[in-house]
Amino acid sequence: MKRFAERQKETLKNTEIEIHPGFVTGQKVIPVDAAGCYVPGGRYSHIASAIMTVTTAKVAGCKFITACSPPKPNVGVAPAIIYAAHICGADKIMAMGGVQGVASMTYGLFGLPQANILVGPGNQFVAEAKRILFGRVGIDMIAGPTDSLILADETADPFIVATDLVSQAEHGYNSPVWLVTDNETLANNVMNLVPKLIDDLPETNRENATAAWRDYAEVIVCGNREEMASCSDEYAPEHLTVQANDLDWWLERLTCYGSLFLGEETTVSYGDKAAGTNHVLPTSRAANYTGGLSVHKYMKIVTYQRATREGSKSIAEATARISRLEGMEGHARAADVRLAKFFPNEEFDLTANG
Repeated sequence: MKRFAERQKETLKNTEIEIHPGFVTGQKVIPVDAAGCYVPGGRYSHIASAIMTVTTAKVAGCKFITACSPPKPNVGVAPAIIYAAHICGADKIMAMGGVQGVASMTYGLFGLPQANILVGPGNQFVAEAKRILFGRVGIDMIAGPTDSLILADETADPFIVATDLVSQAEHGYNSPVWLVTDNETLANNVMNLVPKLIDDLPETNRENATAAWRDYAEVIVCGNREEMASCSDEYAPEHLTVQANDLDWWLERLTCYGSLFLGEETTVSYGDKAAGTNHVLPTSRAANYTGGLSVHKYMKIVTYQRATREGSKSIAEATARISRLEGMEGHARAADVRLAKFFPNEEFDLTANG
């Protein structure tokens, strides 16, 4: 996880360019000061969420990182969550969940610094709290129920496909799982296998997977792989698995997903727990317009400019004319006074039509 986050950070760099002789513009990448990381701990103890959120904040360079997780009766926060958050770099770990945990990090209660960004998955109450607080604090995304889609052709192993669908259905009663294929035989085989695999799960997991498969699962048969790809992009799944021929074609063609798993040698479970890519991902078709959590979410890309007097000359002239075309005389005069000061012996036509 740390190695992948470090490589992601390398893709953002400070840069500077002289866009015009004597006029320089630049970009700086600055991490936010304080990050609030929410780690779910209700139905399941999400150790991996502590790793995913705290590690990325640490690699990004945040000065203070708070991890917040709900305690269980007579147990407190799961010891494994505490340990994971600690070794990943959390400065403070709060035994507090839900809306109250999110609010504490946002407003800086209990001696915490006010968070600049809130990250991490949670239930519908956590998601709503983040939605309400957005603007006062940055957020990674508003996450809904987790969802997964598998693209499979005739080369796919029905047992592997069915197992992967069940592995994601156990997240919760309202977690959609979808199979999109161009092979009806595969579709039927998978549909026959899934109930048997669900029945073999522990009770809580079985109840979740049963409800998710019954109420939210879809099996879609398409005419060809192009139709399959179009269907997948329309659904814009959080997790997208491809178990089909020509993986490079799929990698090039697919455009809307949170994280992509190519071939049966990978699985969403790897990404959820240990592979290095982040499992905090866009749900509810949000992959149409955003990606998942990364070091980039904790970074501010800011810009600056500096110039010589001669370098600013043509920029000032253009600014004055554009401003007057827009009717913004105050902006125009900010350029006028500089031209008058820096070039007192020159005359300029700074009218809108100059």
